[in-house]
Amino acid sequence: MAILQDPVTLFLICTLVMMCMKIRLDLSKKKNYKFPPGPRPLPLIGNMHILDIRRQDNTFIELAKTYGTFFTFHFGRTKAVVLVGYEANQEALVKSNYDFGNRGPILIVDDFQKNHGVIFSNGEGWKVTRRFTLSILRDLGMGKGAIEGRIIEELQFLNAAIQSYNGKPFGKKVFYNGPPNITFSMLFGRRFDYDNPTFQKMITIMDDLVKMTGQPSVKYYNVFPILKHFLKTPGIVLKKVDQLNEILRELFKQAKEVKCEDSFRTYSEAFMQKQEREKAMDEKENIFTEKNLLASTFDLMLGGTETTSTTLQWAILLMMKYPHIQKTVQDEIEEVIGLERPPRWDDQKCLPYCLAVVHEIQRFGNILQYLTHSTPTDISFRGYRIPKGTAVVPLFTSILYDESKWESPREFNPNHFLDADGKFLKRDEFFAFSKGRRVCVGESLARMELFLFITGMLQKFTFTPPPGVSRESLDLGPEAFFTMRPKEYNVCATPRL
Repeated sequence: MAILQDPVTLFLICTLVMMCMKIRLDLSKKKNYKFPPGPRPLPLIGNMHILDIRRQDNTFIELAKTYGTFFTFHFGRTKAVVLVGYEANQEALVKSNYDFGNRGPILIVDDFQKNHGVIFSNGEGWKVTRRFTLSILRDLGMGKGAIEGRIIEELQFLNAAIQSYNGKPFGKKVFYNGPPNITFSMLFGRRFDYDNPTFQKMITIMDDLVKMTGQPSVKYYNVFPILKHFLKTPGIVLKKVDQLNEILRELFKQAKEVKCEDSFRTYSEAFMQKQEREKAMDEKENIFTEKNLLASTFDLMLGGTETTSTTLQWAILLMMKYPHIQKTVQDEIEEVIGLERPPRWDDQKCLPYCLAVVHEIQRFGNILQYLTHSTPTDISFRGYRIPKGTAVVPLFTSILYDESKWESPREFNPNHFLDADGKFLKRDEFFAFSKGRRVCVGESLARMELFLFITGMLQKFTFTPPPGVSRESLDLGPEAFFTMRPKEYNVCATPRL
């Protein structure tokens, strides 16, 4: 008994007992977790040996044939669950939207976003920033007539750039120029000429980041962080982000010099006004920091520039590939609004075939294979119990190409969005903007841009392959970077007037 009177010995015994109890409790919890079946993992590398690192969606679709539409996959030591097809994703992202509502880790992005912004963050900061961003973008005209006017104006500049080639071949990069100016007008209150050095530098950096973050080496780094010591690309990505942030700080400075105290003209002005109010109130946790402004601006540039511009590039490639579809679109435009007046958002009600083609371009283009989610708490789903923090892969490819939902999922077919009477058919299976808690912040803006840009270009031009290039030889296979881009191509534009 004397030994128990020694305080040091007593402390060590109590600590040992508590550790044993914790280990036992942890083991008990682990026993309660039940993951769905999946391929057997190897030590350290998990299932990475069977993963097509560029086209991970193809691997997951094949695995679903063996393990079902909800299965486990090991990214190295990280255990994730994969959702394949419309039914599984609808059940998870929509019906159980909170259980699957956190953003999952993407190491290369987390290195510079650091849980800030509106796409790659979680927690209270994400909630507040997303709510603020939606409110400000709506105040700035997102989905309304004010922004429609800017899009129509930008359409004229884009058409003028196309016209400048006088029917000679040009590359798909031209179609990347229009959408950024819509986003930049909301962020900075100005449009840039397409040859403006600042404009070109920003879109070049964004282009580089999309390509680099989609490289196999970076995708492996996302799974095995130790590779940071052996790879150059993660460091180059951070330098590129620093270069972009330097430009953004200068644009924010210019906005701050002309700001109005009682109102705002741009997203950055509204954000900085909110920042100053929080400072004045001496908030303990200031969400509206410069870092969050930079991160949120990056997210809006990525969402408002890359995805919309890439979709326009898919649109022109598909119109070249399928001239009979292009002709049907043009005939409908000519019959309903003519060749002089630019299209308006309300015209979609009278242009069902055009609207169907725009949606089918998005479905077929399949810009994102997936964006990882995670579970904010322990959850139960389809008879399985999944722990908090589990990575979730909602496979968008499998929804947009779901063979049980689409008549010809691997083909470009506008009839997917038309009923028997030729009227536009809204489809629940259309997940191009995701759904649930992580639905795209700028969905209404992107929908308007795509409709107006695509119909506006086809109203004025007929797009064909360059001389000597057959439409049969046009490759519809994507280049898989962070987004799924069409391969490089040249195009000729013939005026229709």
